[in-house]
Amino acid sequence: MRVLSRLFRRLFLEKLTEAHRRGTLQFFGEHQGLVEAETFANWLAPLRQAEWVVYAKRPFAGPAAVLAYLARYTHRVAIANSRLIAMNERGVTFKCKDYRRKGRVRYNTMTLEPVEFIRRFLLHVLPSGFHRIRHYGLLANTTRKHNLAHARERLMGSTSQAAVDARTQDADAAHEAESGAATPWLCPDCGAPMTIIETFERGHLPRAPPGQIEAA
Repeated sequence: MRVLSRLFRRLFLEKLTEAHRRGTLQFFGEHQGLVEAETFANWLAPLRQAEWVVYAKRPFAGPAAVLAYLARYTHRVAIANSRLIAMNERGVTFKCKDYRRKGRVRYNTMTLEPVEFIRRFLLHVLPSGFHRIRHYGLLANTTRKHNLAHARERLMGSTSQAAVDARTQDADAAHEAESGAATPWLCPDCGAPMTIIETFERGHLPRAPPGQIEAA
Protein backbone atom coordinates (compact mmCIF):
# COMPACT_ATOMS: atom_id res chain seq x y z
CA MET A 1 0.00 0.00 0.00
CA ARG A 2 2.71 2.49 0.95
CA VAL A 3 4.74 1.77 -2.18
CA LEU A 4 1.74 2.12 -4.48
CA SER A 5 0.64 5.29 -2.71
CA ARG A 6 3.96 7.06 -3.22
CA LEU A 7 4.42 5.71 -6.74
CA PHE A 8 1.01 6.94 -7.84
CA ARG A 9 1.58 10.27 -6.10
CA ARG A 10 4.87 10.85 -7.93
CA LEU A 11 3.54 9.84 -11.34
CA PHE A 12 0.38 11.91 -10.97
CA LEU A 13 2.21 15.08 -9.89
CA GLU A 14 4.85 14.67 -12.59
CA LYS A 15 2.21 14.44 -15.30
CA LEU A 16 0.36 17.39 -13.79
CA THR A 17 3.52 19.51 -13.77
CA GLU A 18 4.27 18.50 -17.35
CA ALA A 19 0.77 19.50 -18.46
CA HIS A 20 1.20 22.88 -16.75
CA ARG A 21 4.54 23.38 -18.50
CA ARG A 22 2.93 22.66 -21.90
CA GLY A 23 0.16 25.14 -21.17
CA THR A 24 -2.67 22.62 -21.47
CA LEU A 25 -4.11 23.42 -18.02
CA GLN A 26 -6.66 26.21 -17.74
CA PHE A 27 -7.59 28.06 -14.55
CA PHE A 28 -10.68 30.13 -13.82
CA GLY A 29 -12.05 32.32 -11.06
CA GLU A 30 -10.05 32.37 -7.87
CA HIS A 31 -7.54 29.89 -9.31
CA GLN A 32 -6.33 32.08 -12.17
CA GLY A 33 -3.14 32.87 -10.27
CA LEU A 34 -2.01 29.26 -10.73
CA VAL A 35 -1.06 30.10 -14.30
CA GLU A 36 2.31 31.29 -12.94
CA ALA A 37 4.84 28.43 -12.71
CA GLU A 38 6.11 29.40 -9.26
CA THR A 39 2.62 29.79 -7.83
CA PHE A 40 1.61 26.42 -9.25
CA ALA A 41 4.72 24.74 -7.80
CA ASN A 42 3.99 26.20 -4.36
CA TRP A 43 0.41 24.99 -4.61
CA LEU A 44 1.61 21.45 -5.40
CA ALA A 45 4.21 21.36 -2.61
CA PRO A 46 1.85 20.18 0.20
CA LEU A 47 0.57 17.39 -2.06
CA ARG A 48 4.08 15.91 -2.28
CA GLN A 49 4.05 15.37 1.49
CA ALA A 50 0.51 14.03 1.82
CA GLU A 51 -0.11 10.29 2.00
CA TRP A 52 -2.27 9.31 -0.93
CA VAL A 53 -4.87 6.60 -0.30
CA VAL A 54 -4.82 3.71 -2.76
CA TYR A 55 -6.57 1.13 -0.59
CA ALA A 56 -10.31 0.71 -0.12
CA LYS A 57 -11.91 -1.47 2.53
CA ARG A 58 -14.24 -4.29 1.64
CA PRO A 59 -17.78 -2.94 1.03
CA PHE A 60 -20.30 -3.61 3.77
CA ALA A 61 -22.96 -4.98 1.40
CA GLY A 62 -20.53 -6.95 -0.75
CA PRO A 63 -19.24 -6.53 -4.32
CA ALA A 64 -22.72 -6.89 -5.83
CA ALA A 65 -23.85 -3.68 -4.12
CA VAL A 66 -20.84 -1.80 -5.50
CA LEU A 67 -21.48 -3.03 -9.03
CA ALA A 68 -25.16 -2.13 -8.75
CA TYR A 69 -24.21 1.38 -7.61
CA LEU A 70 -21.68 1.90 -10.40
CA ALA A 71 -24.03 0.46 -13.01
CA ARG A 72 -26.46 3.30 -12.39
CA TYR A 73 -23.88 5.87 -13.47
CA THR A 74 -21.85 4.27 -16.26
CA HIS A 75 -24.06 5.58 -19.07
CA ARG A 76 -25.44 8.71 -17.44
CA VAL A 77 -24.66 12.21 -18.66
CA ALA A 78 -23.59 15.11 -16.45
CA ILE A 79 -27.16 16.40 -16.04
CA ALA A 80 -30.49 14.89 -17.04
CA ASN A 81 -32.98 16.79 -19.18
CA SER A 82 -35.53 16.51 -16.38
CA ARG A 83 -33.38 18.80 -14.22
CA LEU A 84 -33.30 21.62 -16.77
CA ILE A 85 -35.91 24.27 -16.03
CA ALA A 86 -35.24 27.28 -18.28
CA MET A 87 -32.72 28.85 -20.63
CA ASN A 88 -33.07 32.57 -21.29
CA GLU A 89 -31.12 35.84 -21.18
CA ARG A 90 -30.33 35.25 -17.50
CA GLY A 91 -28.65 31.93 -18.19
CA VAL A 92 -29.44 28.26 -17.63
CA THR A 93 -31.64 27.36 -14.66
CA PHE A 94 -31.68 23.82 -13.34
CA LYS A 95 -32.51 21.79 -10.25
CA CYS A 96 -29.69 21.00 -7.84
CA LYS A 97 -29.13 19.24 -4.53
CA ASP A 98 -27.04 20.58 -1.65
CA TYR A 99 -25.70 17.54 0.21
CA ARG A 100 -24.60 19.71 3.13
CA ARG A 101 -28.22 20.42 4.03
CA LYS A 102 -31.09 18.24 5.11
CA GLY A 103 -34.82 18.30 4.56
CA ARG A 104 -36.59 20.38 1.95
CA VAL A 105 -33.85 23.02 1.84
CA ARG A 106 -31.53 20.43 0.32
CA TYR A 107 -33.32 20.73 -3.04
CA ASN A 108 -33.05 24.08 -4.78
CA THR A 109 -32.49 25.70 -8.17
CA MET A 110 -29.40 27.35 -9.60
CA THR A 111 -28.87 29.71 -12.53
CA LEU A 112 -25.52 29.90 -14.32
CA GLU A 113 -24.30 31.91 -17.27
CA PRO A 114 -24.19 29.80 -20.45
CA VAL A 115 -20.38 29.79 -20.61
CA GLU A 116 -20.07 28.71 -16.97
CA PHE A 117 -22.77 26.03 -17.43
CA ILE A 118 -20.95 24.60 -20.45
CA ARG A 119 -17.63 24.67 -18.58
CA ARG A 120 -19.07 22.69 -15.68
CA PHE A 121 -20.74 20.28 -18.08
CA LEU A 122 -17.47 19.61 -19.90
CA LEU A 123 -15.77 18.76 -16.61
CA HIS A 124 -17.63 15.44 -16.85
CA VAL A 125 -16.25 14.67 -20.31
CA LEU A 126 -13.30 12.30 -20.11
CA PRO A 127 -10.02 13.44 -21.71
CA SER A 128 -8.72 11.70 -24.78
CA GLY A 129 -7.31 8.27 -23.95
CA PHE A 130 -9.53 7.69 -20.90
CA HIS A 131 -12.36 5.15 -20.90
CA ARG A 132 -15.41 5.24 -18.70
CA ILE A 133 -15.63 1.45 -18.82
CA ARG A 134 -12.41 -0.48 -19.33
CA HIS A 135 -12.50 -4.21 -20.05
CA TYR A 136 -9.75 -6.67 -19.23
CA GLY A 137 -9.02 -10.25 -20.18
CA LEU A 138 -11.07 -11.69 -23.03
CA LEU A 139 -13.00 -8.44 -23.47
CA ALA A 140 -10.01 -6.08 -23.58
CA ASN A 141 -10.65 -3.56 -26.36
CA THR A 142 -7.36 -4.10 -28.19
CA THR A 143 -7.65 -7.88 -28.48
CA ARG A 144 -11.34 -8.56 -27.94
CA LYS A 145 -12.16 -9.65 -31.48
CA HIS A 146 -9.19 -12.03 -31.69
CA ASN A 147 -9.69 -13.43 -28.19
CA LEU A 148 -13.38 -14.20 -28.67
CA ALA A 149 -12.76 -15.86 -32.03
CA HIS A 150 -9.96 -17.94 -30.54
CA ALA A 151 -12.12 -18.94 -27.55
CA ARG A 152 -14.97 -20.05 -29.81
CA GLU A 153 -12.53 -22.04 -31.93
CA ARG A 154 -11.11 -23.82 -28.88
CA LEU A 155 -14.56 -24.55 -27.49
CA MET A 156 -15.77 -26.05 -30.74
CA GLY A 157 -12.56 -28.05 -30.99
CA SER A 158 -12.97 -29.56 -27.53
CA THR A 159 -16.61 -30.49 -28.15
CA SER A 160 -17.25 -31.48 -31.74
CA GLN A 161 -20.59 -30.79 -33.36
CA ALA A 162 -21.04 -34.49 -34.02
CA ALA A 163 -20.83 -35.25 -30.32
CA VAL A 164 -23.39 -32.54 -29.59
CA ASP A 165 -25.76 -33.91 -32.24
CA ALA A 166 -25.34 -37.44 -30.87
CA ARG A 167 -26.19 -36.35 -27.34
CA THR A 168 -29.19 -34.42 -28.62
CA GLN A 169 -30.51 -37.44 -30.56
CA ASP A 170 -30.04 -39.72 -27.55
CA ALA A 171 -31.93 -37.28 -25.35
CA ASP A 172 -34.75 -37.00 -27.88
CA ALA A 173 -35.06 -40.78 -28.16
CA ALA A 174 -35.10 -41.20 -24.39
CA HIS A 175 -37.74 -38.53 -24.00
CA GLU A 176 -39.92 -40.02 -26.75
CA ALA A 177 -39.68 -43.45 -25.17
CA GLU A 178 -40.70 -42.00 -21.83
CA SER A 179 -43.53 -39.72 -22.95
CA GLY A 180 -44.53 -41.47 -26.15
CA ALA A 181 -44.45 -38.28 -28.20
CA ALA A 182 -41.81 -35.87 -29.46
CA THR A 183 -41.69 -32.32 -28.15
CA PRO A 184 -40.93 -29.22 -30.21
CA TRP A 185 -39.40 -27.45 -27.18
CA LEU A 186 -35.60 -27.81 -27.36
CA CYS A 187 -33.02 -26.04 -25.24
CA PRO A 188 -31.19 -23.47 -27.43
CA ASP A 189 -27.90 -24.17 -25.58
CA CYS A 190 -27.58 -27.94 -25.31
CA GLY A 191 -30.35 -29.07 -27.65
CA ALA A 192 -32.00 -31.31 -25.05
CA PRO A 193 -35.80 -31.48 -24.92
CA MET A 194 -37.60 -29.26 -22.43
CA THR A 195 -40.80 -30.14 -20.54
CA ILE A 196 -43.46 -27.59 -19.57
CA ILE A 197 -43.96 -27.73 -15.82
CA GLU A 198 -46.08 -24.59 -15.44
CA THR A 199 -48.00 -22.20 -17.65
CA PHE A 200 -48.58 -18.51 -16.93
CA GLU A 201 -51.61 -16.63 -18.14
CA ARG A 202 -52.15 -12.93 -17.86
CA GLY A 203 -54.17 -12.10 -14.77
CA HIS A 204 -54.05 -15.66 -13.36
CA LEU A 205 -51.83 -17.57 -11.00
CA PRO A 206 -49.44 -20.16 -12.52
CA ARG A 207 -50.96 -23.59 -12.90
CA ALA A 208 -49.57 -26.98 -13.87
CA PRO A 209 -50.79 -28.49 -17.17
CA PRO A 210 -53.30 -31.37 -16.95
CA GLY A 211 -51.73 -34.72 -16.19
CA GLN A 212 -48.44 -33.16 -15.03
CA ILE A 213 -47.46 -34.87 -11.77
CA GLU A 214 -43.86 -33.91 -11.23
CA ALA A 215 -41.40 -31.49 -12.75
CA ALA A 216 -38.92 -32.91 -15.20
